[in-house]
Amino acid sequence: MRRLHMSTISIIGSGTMAAAIAGRIAKAGHTVEVASRDPAKALALADQLAAGAITRTYGAAPAGDIVILAVPYTSAATVVAEYGDALGGKVIIDIANPVAPDLSGLVTPSGSSGAQETAKGLPASAHVVKAFNTIFGHVLAKGGRLDAFIAADDAQAKARVSSFLESLGLRSFDIGGLHMAQTLEALGLMMIGLAKNGAGTWDFAVNIDIR
Repeated sequence: MRRLHMSTISIIGSGTMAAAIAGRIAKAGHTVEVASRDPAKALALADQLAAGAITRTYGAAPAGDIVILAVPYTSAATVVAEYGDALGGKVIIDIANPVAPDLSGLVTPSGSSGAQETAKGLPASAHVVKAFNTIFGHVLAKGGRLDAFIAADDAQAKARVSSFLESLGLRSFDIGGLHMAQTLEALGLMMIGLAKNGAGTWDFAVNIDIR
């Protein structure tokens, strides 16, 4: 597979998942650029990474061609609207699980996904790829080779994200077009249910065993 050259990867968000993904990116040798509505939090995350991580003003055009939208689904539409054309031409990785607070299901409209809803607010030249939503942040942060599932409509964007995931030491699996993000988000909900019930722990990952 084509290797992704060391590059700048932009992250919008400064929460637990943003930190876990950023840590993995920094370890892989890429430059992490962090933007957050709370500049102090962005700075704290960049300082924590210490591997030449930088911050960017929230709302300004990200330096990276790959932009990870690491915000809760409830904030995604607002963030995308506030960035507007600044996200034009970028590959946007949507990581959100649009799960109801009581875990009764997904909060997306019937027949759609969080990724598809978020895509509606982006410039036409931006390409959304669903990824990372089936890996718990603390499991990602521990390191090791994990399976990462991606769904997207644009073949070139998918190839770029696949190379990026492989550069992080993850095994990338393409599950189809962006409509398949619905299935990945349902899998995210299933994993939460499994953690709370059958597995009795959040320390697990879903991996594919090819026979």
